[in-house]
Amino acid sequence: MIQGRDLLLYLSYKYSGDWERIFEAIKKREAVDMELLQECKNLIKCNFITIIDENYPQCYKQIFQPPFVLYYYGDINLLDNYYSNLAVVGSREALKENKQLTKEIIKNLNNEFVIVSGLAHGIDSIAHEAIIKNNGKTIAVLGCGIDYIYPKENEDLYNIIKKDHLLISEYPNLTPPKNDYFPFRNRLICGLAPLLFVPEVKLKSGTNISIKLAIEQGKDILILPQSPNNGTINNRIIKDGAILVESAQDILNEKK
Repeated sequence: MIQGRDLLLYLSYKYSGDWERIFEAIKKREAVDMELLQECKNLIKCNFITIIDENYPQCYKQIFQPPFVLYYYGDINLLDNYYSNLAVVGSREALKENKQLTKEIIKNLNNEFVIVSGLAHGIDSIAHEAIIKNNGKTIAVLGCGIDYIYPKENEDLYNIIKKDHLLISEYPNLTPPKNDYFPFRNRLICGLAPLLFVPEVKLKSGTNISIKLAIEQGKDILILPQSPNNGTINNRIIKDGAILVESAQDILNEKK
């Protein structure tokens, strides 16, 4: 009889990590194609943990639709200390001054946090690069298959994180990205940390979705103030109760 761990891996592989389809297959007690299961075991080269494993992150068991399988490369022990993680998200086309401030703030955190972000263009990449340059640690949560490098320009960064830090995804192998994967992925970025730092956010953006998810998860939001009329909604979010960040010390003051 197929074991629970193998069943979850099989369904995740068969349905390319699609949470709803995996859930429906479990509910219906879908029969297992043993040849496909063997193909799955042969083709998945990364490490993985399932929701029934002892080392599955406890913080993910608290979020809406926790991933059934987490595929990963790198140091899985980086998931062990939830309160030492800082999630960072922001605009892909961020303003120059916000990019520079992100670099400076992360440097001045003095590696007190592991930086969690999404390996996207813009603020995500800057956050990963800044902590790596400072000899700290980072976790990248992908919105595509664990072996799919996206965006392609981040290939070097992907490989550095894969080797020396931690890459995770709920999507197996070379599952290509889809538009709805990225906002869905953001629940995992927020889920790994008690604090979400947002250097820049625009009204209609994945970053704004991340803020709403983080609030739903009970996380604290930390925001850079902005000049009026620069196209961001940072100041509005501060007015709504987010924590204003002017320096790294403001973030360090919030560490649990």
